[in-house]
Amino acid sequence: MALTQDELLAEFEGMSLIQLSEFVKAFEERFDVTAAAAAPVVVAGGAAGGAAAEAEEEKDEFDVILTGAGDKKIQVIKVVRELTSLGLKEAKDLVDGTPKPVLEKVNKEAADKAAEALKGAGASVEVK
Repeated sequence: MALTQDELLAEFEGMSLIQLSEFVKAFEERFDVTAAAAAPVVVAGGAAGGAAAEAEEEKDEFDVILTGAGDKKIQVIKVVRELTSLGLKEAKDLVDGTPKPVLEKVNKEAADKAAEALKGAGASVEVK
């Protein structure tokens, strides 16, 4: 008697990740298929047309990366401390170890504001 889909899912729930991984490998070998191949097909089908360009425009998280401290290192350290909750030593280490991210996953407005503040202090900054 064949198992129903619900019965199969109940069996899979009881398996460890290693057991599931071994099952997937055995399934792929037995039926000469690749489980990973299905995902790109679905993604490629959904990305047809100008969807890729639209995804780039919809970016809502940005990283502010300090690429150089410039001549006014002390001013840059002060701005880094204002933008983050870092202490003096941590801010100095960040400025000394450029290129380093100052802010990560912030909105466009916050990223632009932070970049302007750092540039105003003499640092070179990149927003990604």
